[in-house]
Amino acid sequence: MPRDLPVPSTSRWRALVLTAAIAAALLPVAGCGRDAPGPAQGPAAGAAPAPLPVAVLAMQPRKVAIALEAVARTEGSREVEVRARVAGILEKQLFREGEPIRAGAPMYRIERAPFEIALAQARAVLAEAQARADRAQLEATRLQTLLAERAVSQREYDDARSSRQQTQAALLAAQARTREAELNLSYTAVDAPISGIAGRALRSEGSLVTPGSDSALLATLTRTDPIWVRFALSESEYAQLRAVDERSVKVTLLLPGGSRYDRTGRLNFTGSSVDPKLGTVQLRAEFANPSLALLPGQYLEARVEIGEREAFVVPQAAVVQTDRGRFVWVVDASNQANLRAVQTGGWVGSDWVVHGGLQPGERVAIDNLLRLRPGATVQPKSPADAQGAGAQGGNGPRRD
Repeated sequence: MPRDLPVPSTSRWRALVLTAAIAAALLPVAGCGRDAPGPAQGPAAGAAPAPLPVAVLAMQPRKVAIALEAVARTEGSREVEVRARVAGILEKQLFREGEPIRAGAPMYRIERAPFEIALAQARAVLAEAQARADRAQLEATRLQTLLAERAVSQREYDDARSSRQQTQAALLAAQARTREAELNLSYTAVDAPISGIAGRALRSEGSLVTPGSDSALLATLTRTDPIWVRFALSESEYAQLRAVDERSVKVTLLLPGGSRYDRTGRLNFTGSSVDPKLGTVQLRAEFANPSLALLPGQYLEARVEIGEREAFVVPQAAVVQTDRGRFVWVVDASNQANLRAVQTGGWVGSDWVVHGGLQPGERVAIDNLLRLRPGATVQPKSPADAQGAGAQGGNGPRRD
């Protein structure tokens, strides 16, 4: 079942008053056979009180979304560490921290002079090896011709051929060292490997950086569009999710300020095992984030909508929470109000979804709740709409 949400803090004082009233109504009447004390102890004690005007909402089932709710945390869809791959002195920082940067854009420059010298030396060795290889090739070709004329021995030709092979191997080694020197020189330009948001610079200009050490980490890049949202569901909730086509599942987010994120996400990862300690399954959703409204590391509330079902919808202020559960005031055919325990689910806007405890056509009181008592006679009135009536006396703030 979806997780229940707590009563908003701004309506706590009303909840305390209602809790006290409901607790008194639920306790058995004490002192049987004696007159219970009450305010009507004067001359008008026998007079019936006037019916209390109460707005009521007739219950009719409607289709509501089946939603699973969980605490979620955002993370970049790609998070890359920018590291130095050669040792040297950082000469320049070419980006601004915290700003977007495109793939391939320059970020740092490491001192080039030592690597330019190393490349020049490698090229000189390569030229020498190339000359030796060419000379050995010519000598082997010449001796092969003389061998055919029996002007040289087989041994002399074999020595020439072996020398040619050795010089070819030396040439290949010189070419590899030259390529390595060229690669090291290219590493002095540290460019962005991906497009993303640049993090804090971890090394300043003038610092000595060395691959394989802590000093090699220069900064981080995080791709935030799209952004990923990671959360977990219990085994029972995950079973509900598996019963539907994951491609039809919608994921929405409730931001810390109480507003909803204006884009819908989709699941892009579902765990294949249950955490033995927590009994949960990890999931991940992907959201478009072009305006960077979501930042990596934020804690949000994820709502996974997996389908629809028939249920009743009751204004938030009409549901009273106590340590014994949730209750509503039901007005019967004789216009008397009585408490009724209900089973609630999640939210639809600012209203509770009620899965059990009510029947079609029953009337639920949605205002003047602070003045209601079990068995009290009320004067029902029809509000213009349930949401409008929920904004009258005794209501809490809306949750949207």
